[in-house]
Amino acid sequence: MSPLLKTCMACQIALVACAACGKDMDTRAPLPARRMTASEIAQHPALGAIAGTSGLAGIRTLVLAGDPTRPGMYAIELLVPAHTRIAAHEHRDDRSAVVVSGTWHFGYGRTADDTGSTSLGPGSFYTEPANMPHFARTEGEPVAVIITGYGPTDTRYETRPQTSATPSERKP
Repeated sequence: MSPLLKTCMACQIALVACAACGKDMDTRAPLPARRMTASEIAQHPALGAIAGTSGLAGIRTLVLAGDPTRPGMYAIELLVPAHTRIAAHEHRDDRSAVVVSGTWHFGYGRTADDTGSTSLGPGSFYTEPANMPHFARTEGEPVAVIITGYGPTDTRYETRPQTSATPSERKP
């Protein structure tokens, strides 16, 4: 899927998410018009741990729209390496996401339980309701996920996470 299509999907999902959670779009700062070609997105600086991400080393984050630390709509892309496990955590805001590439094993609950996750391939959609613990992992391939929400966001772990991406062969 092209980066431009990914960005369009992210913005559409964010608008639906805001409407679904009752956010008043008129109270936010205006979203500036922004266009990026595929090559511009590829050259966009990737960040590590920012608000609303797992905080694990090795996971790269691109802010596509908005600012996750401020009130208003935002869209981020997570680039998660192969063999990464993200422990159960939650966020203060309602979020929705689309898997762009790879297979994302995603589940809900206070502990990361492989049997409680669903394998989501490219084009799959899921939600992260506010204050609902969830977890994820990758296997033998990296995964790209676009997440949209209405900030400010945060990340609160059920238990203290490890400081780096955890190979999926090891249990957290």
